[in-house]
Amino acid sequence: MSFSSEVKNELARIEPEKNCCQLAEISGFIRTAGSLRLEGGGKFGIVVSTSDPAIARHYKKLIKNYFDTPTELEIEDNGNLKKGRKYILRIGPENKSEQILREVGILMLRKGNDFFSDGIYEGLVRSKCCKKAYLRGVFLGSGTVSDPARAYHLEFICSTKVLAKDLCKLINTFVDLSAKMVERKGKYVVYMKKAAYISDTLAIMGAHSHVLALEDVLIRKQMRGEAARMTNCDSANTDRILDAAGMQIEAINKLKAAGRFDQLSHKLREIAALRENNPEASLVELGEMLDPPLKKSGVNNRLKKLLEAASELG
Repeated sequence: MSFSSEVKNELARIEPEKNCCQLAEISGFIRTAGSLRLEGGGKFGIVVSTSDPAIARHYKKLIKNYFDTPTELEIEDNGNLKKGRKYILRIGPENKSEQILREVGILMLRKGNDFFSDGIYEGLVRSKCCKKAYLRGVFLGSGTVSDPARAYHLEFICSTKVLAKDLCKLINTFVDLSAKMVERKGKYVVYMKKAAYISDTLAIMGAHSHVLALEDVLIRKQMRGEAARMTNCDSANTDRILDAAGMQIEAINKLKAAGRFDQLSHKLREIAALRENNPEASLVELGEMLDPPLKKSGVNNRLKKLLEAASELG
């Protein structure tokens, strides 16, 4: 099971306690996963489909509880094992389809005439708890989230630009959250790519166990990154030490070849001998080998004098 499916299974187990939250979640789900079917007498039926049986069971129960009306559940086999099955909820005129469409903010009234709205009815998302429930419904209807071990990406697919803009606006009402919108193959996608945004959104919708899973991935990635940086830093330091040591040993050999080495002071000959025998040692380590020990700056000063003496030879 994918990370996205696991998140949806967790969310499908949440049962909103407040009536307002139940309606908001039903609205978000029908808005993104539902379609209308023209029935006899100019009336409309509602058809909602999902590939997840847990989601189908969840909304069958939620709609029954809130509207006190049954829904027909059908299972459609795609004939393709990879695509799996479709679980379809049908609500006809005899089961309050018109009432449901009005209450979820899809069938609206203006100047005495009915019209279909393609945005989010603000009356459904006035409170913070209802915004969370609506967002959960939209995600269960058309959302996906990538496995954080591979990428950070969460998105909601919207059928209209108006709905996508309204969804961005709703998401951006939460502190420190920001969503963007893009058109893709005739659909409008509301998405976020920052791990912090995705984590907060999962928490807002109620997928708390998967928030912990995402945070665990982030911590492990951070630890691996720190380890890699430390390794790279150590490698770079070693390379610098060896490069400097090579120049210093070359200077020592040049002084010896010119017969000038024995004319150097005892302190310079002493540090030169240590450097020749310990080309990989740092300045601090060379200083600790001296008797009495010498600080890093003192060791560096002596080695600089060796280089200067060699450079005077031309």
